[in-house]
Parts: sequence; C-alpha cells; structure tokens
Amino acid sequence: MKYSEANLGRIFILRLENGDTIPDTIEEFAKTHQIESAMVQFLGGADKDSKVVVGPEDGEALKPRKVIANLLGTSEALGLGTLFMNEDRVPKLHMHSAFGRGRDTVTGCTREGIKIWHIGEVVILELLNSNAQRKIDAMTGFELLEL
Repeated sequence: MKYSEANLGRIFILRLENGDTIPDTIEEFAKTHQIESAMVQFLGGADKDSKVVVGPEDGEALKPRKVIANLLGTSEALGLGTLFMNEDRVPKLHMHSAFGRGRDTVTGCTREGIKIWHIGEVVILELLNSNAQRKIDAMTGFELLEL
C-alpha cells in the first residue's frame, strides 16, 4: 500500500442537465476551475444507451480487454469517484456507478460515457496539497494512481 495525505479545499455543487455527459462535463469543469484532485459524488438519472465498462473480458490477461454494456433504458444512478491529473496535466475522472431500472442493476465504470437524463447532482470535494497523479501502467495499459 502507498498513501498520500491531502487537505480539504473548495466544495462545488453541480446540477448537470439533460444530455450532459460523465466524465466529460466533470473533467471540463475541473479544468475550468483548476481542480487538480478531488473526490466526486454523483446522484441522478442516466439515459438509455449510456455506456458502462462492466469488467475485463479475461481477468487473467496481462492487458485485459474491457467489456462494455449499454443501458437499455433510463436508469436511476449513484456514483463515487476520484479526479486526479494525468501525465499531461489533464484532470481525469475515475468513477464507478450503479444504474438501476426496475429490478435490474448494472454496475461499472463511467469512462465510456454516461448521458444524464434530466437529473444529475454532483458534489466535488477538492483535495489540496496532494502529489497523487494518474500514470499509464506499461503492463496493463491502465491509467493508475501514483503516489
């Protein structure tokens, strides 16, 4: 385990609107407001055909291929993530969310594009004085958190 300490900075409350997308809208907001690291919470609705990364095709592969699921209908959504700068000094969101419709639930990473359906509430807790950064891992190809 590696760790880093940080301090709480600004707190932002965002209301995403119909058709806004995650991660794009949050990453653009972070760039505009110079947020380098943060914890991000999301609550709201996700539109049909949003794309969710639901796992690796083969968990044993050195460079696993991702499996993507499309939401088949408008869904309730709840997500938690972190935002850190990558090697190019661009803020990158890593958020996992659960999407529910009726008795069906899909859980996964939002990086392929979640389109907001009318309601999207986001709280961003800025983290200050952290040296954490996302870097490409040569073995897996993942953009991993380095401390």
